Amino acid sequence: MRNTYESPLCSRYASKEMQYIFSPDYKFSTWRKLWCALAESEKELGLPITDAQIAEMRAHIDDIDYETEAEYEKKLRHDVMAHLHTYAEKCPSAKPIIHLGATSCYVGDNTDIIQMHAGLLQIKKLLVNAIYTLYGFAKKHKNVPTLAYTHFQAAQPTTVGKRATLWLQDLVMDYERLEFELSHLKLLGCKGTTGTGASFLELFGGDRNKVTELEKLIAAKMGFKDCVAVSGQTYSRKIDSFVLNVLSGIAQSSYKTATDIRLLAHLKEFDEPFESGQVGSSAMAYKRNPMRCERIVSLSRYVINDAGNAADTAASQWLERTLDDSANRRISIPEAFLAIDAVLTLLINVVSGGTIYPKVMEKHLNEELPFTASENILMDAVSRGGDRQELHEAIRRYSQEAAANVKLEGRNNNLLDLLKGDERFGLTDERISEILDIRKFIGCAPEQTERFLEEYAKPIIDKNKDVLGFDAEINV
Repeated sequence: MRNTYESPLCSRYASKEMQYIFSPDYKFSTWRKLWCALAESEKELGLPITDAQIAEMRAHIDDIDYETEAEYEKKLRHDVMAHLHTYAEKCPSAKPIIHLGATSCYVGDNTDIIQMHAGLLQIKKLLVNAIYTLYGFAKKHKNVPTLAYTHFQAAQPTTVGKRATLWLQDLVMDYERLEFELSHLKLLGCKGTTGTGASFLELFGGDRNKVTELEKLIAAKMGFKDCVAVSGQTYSRKIDSFVLNVLSGIAQSSYKTATDIRLLAHLKEFDEPFESGQVGSSAMAYKRNPMRCERIVSLSRYVINDAGNAADTAASQWLERTLDDSANRRISIPEAFLAIDAVLTLLINVVSGGTIYPKVMEKHLNEELPFTASENILMDAVSRGGDRQELHEAIRRYSQEAAANVKLEGRNNNLLDLLKGDERFGLTDERISEILDIRKFIGCAPEQTERFLEEYAKPIIDKNKDVLGFDAEINV
């Protein structure tokens, strides 16, 4: 019986890896690791803490008694104190020195940074694989002609690979911003109740150098290079906003790509993966809906809007600390990571397992190419002595007639037949075939594709070879 709510991000969409990063076990074991790092560092700087006390603390990092913690929190209404008491029960000899000089944000905020760092590494892995997948797709189809659209109206031809570089370029920009945020994440450190370090200054008998050194030691033990330069009780919530903006950027890119694929699915030029037993519609058995791309759009829209939570929180913090951030951040930060984990997995799945239909693309090109090639036909006739203005007017009239034939009568585009029937253009089937050579209409698309792949995408792939090979399985 399942009679309580559970997040669909966990039950349906996000990976087990990302779920673990934001799980209670990861969070609260990190709290205990931070308490150990604090005690070890304080001991190294001369406080009377024993090796036995630290060993006892380290022995109980992972055996968290959640039932005992829940009882304490019900009584104390304070999650850090509840976990502190629960931990102290396991470590009776270390009880007097656990959390010495620290405030709740020492474990809370530092753990948030550690979780976001781990989450960004997982997102980076997925993002690199999405870039790799689109790289292969674009390279494979760099010469496949297809009709390009502006305003979703037929325009000049391009290639499938060139269009894919537009999707890929957005992800490359997202990668650059993710790398920046990863390299700039710093721990809060241990600055005390209002960020002045007063409690630690008292512990070290007024030795300011030891207060500074304490933070350096803790950062190193937790795998970070540094702590933020100054803070109130918490680190600046702009850091959360910066991180969620990276996730929002990935959401924007994925949303755009998935929307394009949905449009192409309507044109019957691209199909996302569809299993043999998959049902497209409960009513219309023939349907093959682009549901994976629709899910990408749906989850991406959530993340784009969720980034506003972090911005509002950063703007609304009072002086050195308020608590109106806490409940919001418990939801907005983990769920943004879980959603983008799902979005990128879906994107890799769709691109790697999707199918393009060049024959349908050729059909659409042929429907529009007479209009597209009209300028070339005009120039060809003028080069053989025709009157440019006279021929231009003829093409204009024939084009309107052909457009009416298509739109009002539902017939094929007969512009070429009309032009062939006009002796002023001197068109033969052979000459038309030469003029309509698709290679003359795709411009530099293949070369642009190859250059972008080699100069922008490949360096990212080469730099991250150790994370390639992600298996983008989806649950539903």
